[in-house]
Amino acid sequence: MAKAFDKLEAHGISGLVSNWIKAWLADRQQQVIQWREVWSGVPQGSVLGPVLFLIFINDLDHGISSRVLKFADDTKLYCSVSNQADNMSLQDLDSVTEWANRWQMQFNVKKCKVVHFGKGNLGFTYRMAGQCLKMWTVKKIWGL
Repeated sequence: MAKAFDKLEAHGISGLVSNWIKAWLADRQQQVIQWREVWSGVPQGSVLGPVLFLIFINDLDHGISSRVLKFADDTKLYCSVSNQADNMSLQDLDSVTEWANRWQMQFNVKKCKVVHFGKGNLGFTYRMAGQCLKMWTVKKIWGL
């Protein structure tokens, strides 16, 4: 959880607000079969949880040449790919994976998909965390 508070501080959130958030997240328990302390995450269904997540992922796209769309816990990287150089540019997935490792977050690579648009698309293959991403065929994508 310390990394998350480093991110808050990097965004200028400190002092009373930071202490309030730490107190809100401290000394929590949950019960599955028996009560256990909760060491990470935020309470499900809370209003503050999504805000803290957005702060946490705010810098995910720093240093990435592709365009990025972020909505809740969904992230899309996209750009026009018409040759091998463009293909390599979209391989920003390596940078995203490095970001996730640095901040101790994991992407579910099995849920990550590649969508190719346009006639004559070269249909390049993309990898994330050493795994080939599945191609997905859709008719409409939000935000694009």
